[in-house]
Amino acid sequence: MIDSRTAPYAALLLRVTLGGLFLAHDALKIFVFTPAGTAKFFGSVGVPAELAYIVMIAEVLAGIALILGIWTRWVALLATPILLGAIFTVHGAAGFFFSNPHGGWEYPAFWIVALLVQALLGDGAYALRVPGVSAAPGNLSPARSA
Repeated sequence: MIDSRTAPYAALLLRVTLGGLFLAHDALKIFVFTPAGTAKFFGSVGVPAELAYIVMIAEVLAGIALILGIWTRWVALLATPILLGAIFTVHGAAGFFFSNPHGGWEYPAFWIVALLVQALLGDGAYALRVPGVSAAPGNLSPARSA
């Protein structure tokens, strides 16, 4: 049974953690690998280099939206392909464990599951409510929040 008193705080904790992970992951691309270096890496694994810039922007926007609780369900679902791309282009061939050379796919897969759980849970406590988007459980369609 789900404890309805604490579940909103569990969703909040997951939402803020996922958002922070996206921002931290993007900071690594921007400040350590540099945007140009990230684009070069994307090109080296057969992905259009320009996609690196789109992914970096998407990660920043997803991180901010998740932390603030804006369109949480949609953001969680829309961020999932970024991690699927990481598995299929880089980490999948490295095996399961993330400690393998080039990192395995265990961590991105867990991150995907966490995003799907967030999409199922919804915003949680202390989320910004955006008019026209429902936070009601089971409703992913645009509607007025109660």
